Amino acid sequence: MAQTAPGRRERKKAATRRALAAAARRLFLERGFAQVTVAEIADAADTAVSTLFAHFPGGKEALVLGDGAEREQALAAAVRQRPEGVSVLRALRDFLATRGPFDPDPAPESRRIAELVVSTPALRAYARSLWTGCESTLARVIAEQTGRDADDVSLRLLARYVLEIPDIAGTEPDPPAALDTAFAHLQRGWPDL
Repeated sequence: MAQTAPGRRERKKAATRRALAAAARRLFLERGFAQVTVAEIADAADTAVSTLFAHFPGGKEALVLGDGAEREQALAAAVRQRPEGVSVLRALRDFLATRGPFDPDPAPESRRIAELVVSTPALRAYARSLWTGCESTLARVIAEQTGRDADDVSLRLLARYVLEIPDIAGTEPDPPAALDTAFAHLQRGWPDL
């Protein structure tokens, strides 16, 4: 079924979301996360605080990191759409290698945002909750792709371990090396995945 172009209302909502997120990023990078209020962000985007919360109910943290839906969909797609012959663990490692502190060649603003997240306790905690909130979905997709029972505790454990990697390895002095170390250990525990 062909998708239709978004209507005017959806385009306006998307434009408002983009304006709010851009204003927040700019202000956070200029002054620091804790020094910026939601009222200042709404004002910079020429909108009301109530509009900000309508688009970003997660508040300031969501303005930087989103609500998790994209993350959950992208994780599932990384496993489901992996190339023939690529293991689940390799697909997940390759997916994480393109995100936040693991990205080997980020755009300058993306690098600054990743540094802001890692250095701001509220953002780091929110990011961790977004990742770990994907646990059930990731375990279910791994089960579906490997023919295992979705209630298999070992798959739930694997999903949890994978989803803790951004918080733990992302704060190491060399995040890409820490990512590789984490997946080397996971590969020993789940050699058939």
